[in-house]
Amino acid sequence: MSVFRRMRDITVANLNERLEQSQDPVKLIDQFLHSTREEIAEAERLYQQYAAHTKQLQQQVNQATAMRNKREEQALLALKAGEDNLAKLALQEKIIHEEKLEQYSGLLEQSQQSLFELEGQLNELKMEYQTVYSKRQYYAARMESLRLQQRMNQRATAYGNGGDVPKMFGRLEDRMSDWELEAKSLRDLRRMGQEYAIQAGETVATVLEREMARLKEKLNNDGKE
Repeated sequence: MSVFRRMRDITVANLNERLEQSQDPVKLIDQFLHSTREEIAEAERLYQQYAAHTKQLQQQVNQATAMRNKREEQALLALKAGEDNLAKLALQEKIIHEEKLEQYSGLLEQSQQSLFELEGQLNELKMEYQTVYSKRQYYAARMESLRLQQRMNQRATAYGNGGDVPKMFGRLEDRMSDWELEAKSLRDLRRMGQEYAIQAGETVATVLEREMARLKEKLNNDGKE
């Protein structure tokens, strides 16, 4: 397993652990997606560099193959013409190109293998990104549903605590009854005061009449004497 793959596994493991403890999983997923996009971009740059390097190695292999074959043909022609020295020179260059071909073929094989692995890792990254992004959309929808449900619950709680219309008018009815009782009590007190004043006035008038009668009687008695 490559270092790149081990790093990806650790990142995913951390994401799973943090999701279990997160109060805002959508925000955490967004952070992960941002990091993954950066890794995809870096992997794509590396892939392009590897692809260009592989292409150069392939060109070297093709060139070495072509030169090896060419020098071998030249050596055969020289032998047919009886030019042994020219044949030896051609064979010497052929050996050089064969060695070059062997060296570059090894490098090309390694580069192609690395390019293949990198392509697989890049595809995994993209697939992982798409999978997490799809989950992100799902959890975002669930979080929005939860947020709306919480708002609805808050309104329901507020309505349940202070929005009971019958109870509200019941309390108002009680208060108005208290006010009416207080007003009636004050009215009764004023009426009692008025009655007392009338009674008091009548009492004073009676006393005055009685005193007047007494004085008149006294005057009449004095006149008789």
